[in-house]
Amino acid sequence: MIYLLLPAYNEEESLPLLIPKIDRLFRSIKREYRFIVCDDGSKDKTALILKELSAGYPMEVLSHKINRGLGETSRDLFERAAELTKSDDLIIRMDCDNTHEPAFICHMLSKVEEGYDVVIASRFQKGGGQIGLNSYKAFISFCANIFMKIFFPIKGVWEYSCGFRVYRAEIIKRAIEYFGNQFILLKGLGFTCTLEKLVKLRMLNARFTEIPFVLRYDQKRSQSKMVGSITTFGYFILVILYYWPWGGWYGDRNKIREYLREKNKCAE
Repeated sequence: MIYLLLPAYNEEESLPLLIPKIDRLFRSIKREYRFIVCDDGSKDKTALILKELSAGYPMEVLSHKINRGLGETSRDLFERAAELTKSDDLIIRMDCDNTHEPAFICHMLSKVEEGYDVVIASRFQKGGGQIGLNSYKAFISFCANIFMKIFFPIKGVWEYSCGFRVYRAEIIKRAIEYFGNQFILLKGLGFTCTLEKLVKLRMLNARFTEIPFVLRYDQKRSQSKMVGSITTFGYFILVILYYWPWGGWYGDRNKIREYLREKNKCAE
């Protein structure tokens, strides 16, 4: 089973376009799937549209009465997915704004079959790119990913800020078992959670790879939800939390190794 996690905030125009595209893809490849959508306190007709869509598609809708941001929305989606999935299931996280084309999912699934735990849709692999993003935003995004590559180097990974990823359910369940509610700790710092998940999964020795991906910002129907200053501040906080010499996450690596050894013993 494949579970698709969609954080939605004021996406009344995008959802009726995205959901049928995803459905057509999975019907064509004959894979069973289910949506888990979180309406993050939308002020438009998103809730009504999700109610209508859930009558025709396999979908569970979570709701926040007020807007809580991407961090808390992602936390709720991943925790719900961890409850529902079996270890051999897959979890796909996509944006709801129609900038992530479902066609890339097939290539991502083929990489999972090669043994990877996390497959990232990357603008920075050969053949990838972005359409519709102005030069200023493209430059800021490039610089942000270089910053993250310096402080959190992961072999084969250059795309740290795109949330379009496929995860083995097993690695997500393990992360939530180990970190608990702190799997996404920086919930109030904008899009920082997208990076935090990678950092936490790297700590658990997840295997990563990327596939080339084209971000279709020209298809975006809703306003951007990212507040650059908050997210940038969150990145710096994440670096401090990781490398802080008195109790930083980097210092937990021996504890994590022991946890992983115990898990491997149980698996044997």
